[in-house]
Amino acid sequence: MDTRGLAAMTFWVVQTLNGISFGMLLFLLAAGLSLIYGLMKVLNLTHGSFYLLGGYIGLVVVHKTGSFVLAVLAASCAIAFVGVIMERFFLRRVHLQELPQALLTFGFLFIFSDLATVIWGSNPQTMPKPAMFGASIQIGPFFYPSYRLFIIGFGLVVAALLWWLQEGTRVGAMVRASVDDEEVARALGINVSLLFTLVFALGAFLAALGGVMGGPIVGVYPGADFEVLLLGFVVVIIGGLGSLKGALAGGLIVGLLDNFGKVFFPEFALFTIFAPMALILAVRPTGLFGRE
Repeated sequence: MDTRGLAAMTFWVVQTLNGISFGMLLFLLAAGLSLIYGLMKVLNLTHGSFYLLGGYIGLVVVHKTGSFVLAVLAASCAIAFVGVIMERFFLRRVHLQELPQALLTFGFLFIFSDLATVIWGSNPQTMPKPAMFGASIQIGPFFYPSYRLFIIGFGLVVAALLWWLQEGTRVGAMVRASVDDEEVARALGINVSLLFTLVFALGAFLAALGGVMGGPIVGVYPGADFEVLLLGFVVVIIGGLGSLKGALAGGLIVGLLDNFGKVFFPEFALFTIFAPMALILAVRPTGLFGRE
């Protein structure tokens, strides 16, 4: 292969891997968003804040301890606890009331955004990569950041674990039963109230996990909560609300479209995402894997 052909191949492979790695971060965000809607019918507009706060808390823990693993655990668990408080003391009071839910979660989005700016300032910050993934590895004739490859593998592992949790465990069976018919599930003795709390906490955990894992790639900065929330909604709309495999497929599609759109059409970057979304909805209004 001549030099020009090798350069072209390298360009396409690198950009594709970049899109897939970003798509895996979007999957972590959208999986929780989709699970929360699937069980609770709540479009949680605070979900972007969970991502942002997770990134900032992870940044603090990394600087204090030097441990990326500890940062992931501390930030994800802390935000999961915030999710429990929100669901128990706020969202439960407006159960199945769509407008109050939207206003409440949107209000929390602004509150958390302002708190993050007050505490951590308005300058973008980059989280250091784990030491073991600090270098690039050779793939054929080119080198590629090992951390991005780790993100791809990590996202696939999380997807497999979530699928197992949903399809292969008793808790997953109870969640599916509650989604299909909440009243019958309650009559069968399933503690739907506790399931609401657990699913909301899991969604918050996944969003914070995405914020920490994405810190070394996209950084942590004010406004990231609004940006990822918009992309998260695009992912779940394309994939289908309430569908885990839809969140994975949608995350990969949006990640690739976003990356190649910024490379080839930077002035039309949003168009390259929303135009395919509109086409998919025109053909399949429930999304690729949504229920008819």
